[in-house]
Amino acid sequence: MVLQVQTSTYEAKTQEIAKQLLAATQENRSFFSSLRDQMRWDDKLLAWAMSNPGLRVQLFRFIDTLPALHSKSEIASHLQEYLGDESVELPAALKGMLNFANPDSMPGQVAATTVGTAVETLAHKYISGENIKQVIKTVERLRKEKMAFTIDLLGEAVITEAEAQSYLERYLKLIQQLVEASKNWTAIPAIDEADGEPIPKVQVSVKLTAFYSQFDPLNAKGSEERVSDRIRILLRRAQELGAAVHFDMEQYAYKDITLSILKKLLLEEEFRQRTDVGITIQAYLRDSEQDTKDLISWLKQRGYPLTIRLVKGAYWDQETIKAAQKHWPQPVYNDKAATDANFETITQLLLENHQYVYSAIGSHNVRSHARAIAIAESLNVPRRRFELQVLYGMGDRVAKALVDRGYRVRVYCPYGELLPGMAYLIRRLLENTANSSFLRQNMENRPIEELLAPPIVKDTKNKNSPVSSSFLGAADTDYAVEEVRTKAAQAFQSVRQQLGRTYLPLIDGEYVNTPEFVDSLNPSNFSEVVGKVGLMSVEQAQQAMQAAKAAFPGWKKTPAKQRADILRKAGDLMELRRAELSVWIVLEVGKPVKEADGEVSEAIDFCRYYADEIERLDKGVNYDIPGETNHYIYQPRGIAVIISPWNFPLAIACGMTVAALVSGNCTLLKPAETSSVIAAKLAEILVDAGFPKGVFQYVPGKGSQVGAYLVNHPDTHVIAFTGSQEVGCRIYAEAATLKPGQKHMKRVIAEMGGKNAIIVDESADLDQAVVGIVQSAFGYSGQKCSAASRVIVLQPIYDTFVQRLAEATKSLNIGEAELPSTQVGPVIDANARDRIREYIEKGKAEAEVALELPAPEQGYFIGPVIFSEVSPNAVISQEEIFGPVLAVIRVKDFQEALAVANGTNYALTGGLYSRTPSHIQQAQTEFEVGNLYINRNITGAIVGRQPFGGFKLSGVGSKAGGPDYLLQFLEPRAVTENIQRQGFAPIEGAD
Repeated sequence: MVLQVQTSTYEAKTQEIAKQLLAATQENRSFFSSLRDQMRWDDKLLAWAMSNPGLRVQLFRFIDTLPALHSKSEIASHLQEYLGDESVELPAALKGMLNFANPDSMPGQVAATTVGTAVETLAHKYISGENIKQVIKTVERLRKEKMAFTIDLLGEAVITEAEAQSYLERYLKLIQQLVEASKNWTAIPAIDEADGEPIPKVQVSVKLTAFYSQFDPLNAKGSEERVSDRIRILLRRAQELGAAVHFDMEQYAYKDITLSILKKLLLEEEFRQRTDVGITIQAYLRDSEQDTKDLISWLKQRGYPLTIRLVKGAYWDQETIKAAQKHWPQPVYNDKAATDANFETITQLLLENHQYVYSAIGSHNVRSHARAIAIAESLNVPRRRFELQVLYGMGDRVAKALVDRGYRVRVYCPYGELLPGMAYLIRRLLENTANSSFLRQNMENRPIEELLAPPIVKDTKNKNSPVSSSFLGAADTDYAVEEVRTKAAQAFQSVRQQLGRTYLPLIDGEYVNTPEFVDSLNPSNFSEVVGKVGLMSVEQAQQAMQAAKAAFPGWKKTPAKQRADILRKAGDLMELRRAELSVWIVLEVGKPVKEADGEVSEAIDFCRYYADEIERLDKGVNYDIPGETNHYIYQPRGIAVIISPWNFPLAIACGMTVAALVSGNCTLLKPAETSSVIAAKLAEILVDAGFPKGVFQYVPGKGSQVGAYLVNHPDTHVIAFTGSQEVGCRIYAEAATLKPGQKHMKRVIAEMGGKNAIIVDESADLDQAVVGIVQSAFGYSGQKCSAASRVIVLQPIYDTFVQRLAEATKSLNIGEAELPSTQVGPVIDANARDRIREYIEKGKAEAEVALELPAPEQGYFIGPVIFSEVSPNAVISQEEIFGPVLAVIRVKDFQEALAVANGTNYALTGGLYSRTPSHIQQAQTEFEVGNLYINRNITGAIVGRQPFGGFKLSGVGSKAGGPDYLLQFLEPRAVTENIQRQGFAPIEGAD
């Protein structure tokens, strides 16, 4: 029976121990060491960062950029750019140092050397060594101080399978080298044994996701198989050599699948009796207490203890931002006190279950350690089952004080090259300089009572993310949740039972039979018919036009609020049918699952955003003066024809259609033939939501017949089109011709594609750039109008970039769109496949093939192709290909990069990966695109956040999902009334 002790009993003991520990950590240093510290630039930088928030942000951004800077001139110019920012109030010493005219000058070189050395010194504080020799030296010093260690390998993000294999091999080598060195180490009873049981001298800490470059909770089974194979190799070798392995915890999205994989693996017969393995719990997560309880229950069932390392958590900013951007509940506590309180709760839970679990309490907060000791001593927890941990360079004095009290202390030692380790360094610096950090508060000599007070939780109920914009979009599906993945699988089963059905046009509220039908096929498997679509005749199109004309007067008079409410209901119906709609998108147009889900979110957002917008516009604007009212109002134009594309069969069709409808226009939707089933599903939803007959009509048909008839009809007022430049220009020309009986000019809104470029300069974070470019170029097989088809890379990093890009692309999974492992699915049909193949042949004649991946045979598949050494004027650099083909262009400098980027007929999306403020500034003004994305992928625009659309030959009209979009479907009017009667008029404010 576990001994339960009142929390209040623990508190008295906690205070007593904490005061003793604090006294030991605050002992005065010698006069000489304090003098030496005053002279060191690394300490000055930290002190300045603490006292100036603006400097803190810019300094850490500069440090983040440092690995990419290869000369003192580059370092000097970036120093000036970052720290010369208006938001930064510079200390006199720093201001003086940065006051040079030219980065190449002697003062510029001195500044670069001084700051570069200071950052390197800082890095050495937190990184235990750059090579194995240095690490062994560090751990031998730690052992002399009676401290155990665990080693973590720093390095670039794992984004290729070659890197995942290398990660495993580097750890196998590291264990081998450490064990070899340990043979010469003298046994230290305080850390090498406890309760008569030996403790492994060597321990390594690994990140599970680094064992597979395409690790993804959506593909839980595939990720588990790939990761588990590599982990088994690691665990077997560690056992042979007598080393322990601990699994770190990473971002929240990976938590559940990480725990699931480790639980399954460690129950396998081969590993079930292992006790030299550890798992990590992060106390800043709201569900960490429940996870701990589940782990303890599982350990009881397993029958052999494991270590659970309890930490606060290192990704708070990242988790908070991601949840806010995704409109997901906050996984972390918003208040540091809540994290501290939870940390103490879990500490107690672990120690009260010491017969099932070895506890490793990781913190730099004296109170947290004191709390653990108070509980452990009260419960007589055996020494083997309890240890305290600190990060290298973070809690040196606390660690020494704990060792002096006779406790086993383990130091977490990151190891690797300093420059790739900068991301780790910045996390440590953020932690050290945060206002709420215990280390900072202790340095500032806060009162002891304040430092050691029990954490008081203000409010843990608010789980929602802070949102900056007024429009709150629909949340994408979080596939990290197992129940959600199950629901998605069920939706596939349900939809598959409905395949092959017939979908007819909707004219004046009735589904009508048609003379001609076409099969809509699954591009992943063209023997599978998704549905049969009735193609209407021109005569039927004529009937639809008459019905729209008859319905218009009534719809025009319908109050905007009523129209908006119908639209909101349509959005709600889509949310209810989200999983099913995603499946139709996957099966009919071959879009992978996550991207299909994102498209449903976009369609829902269009409904809700445009409903809000029409209510805003319906208020009009008053320009009244005494004696006269002036009202600026909007009215619907009339009949709108929507010609929607196949590549966003739900979102774009929905966005254009509902914008026209909610503005009071009667609307005919003619979808692309290859995506008419999804458009039929949209039609069902709009009818169910309450759009009256004749107001909305679904009119599938041949573009050359029905499309041309509707475009040329004299009663058409607005044409909204998304598709090719050739068809868009033809529509524009035809709409400009006045037809007999036509009493108005037609309004054309046309989005016609792009030849989108991403620039990568020398200062770019290549990990981030490669991942973002792979997504932008090969997501949905390059079939988005926003997809990247050109990458313009500066000379100094060109070769390295192409090599990493090719390796990362090689690691992608190509396959049927419905498979959770698929990142690259099919192209839309045989015509598209053949056209893309022709472009690939042209590319081979004018550039070098850096990568060409094979593709499955049973569908319309094309493996990603990357061309290098491409001329800016080559055919593949100038013409829109609309497939997974990427041209990588080499340029000498940033000016040339911009000129090449702007050197096509298009101006839709563009991207820049750079950490040079002046380049970012210049791109914002000179990069000719409608949507510019900096340091992120260039696809996936979100309604109300990134209104979407371009100029030049990329299109005409305002941006979808933006504040001007509905104006295109409306006619503005000004109404003036003289309100004087016999010289009298009401005057506001007069008695």
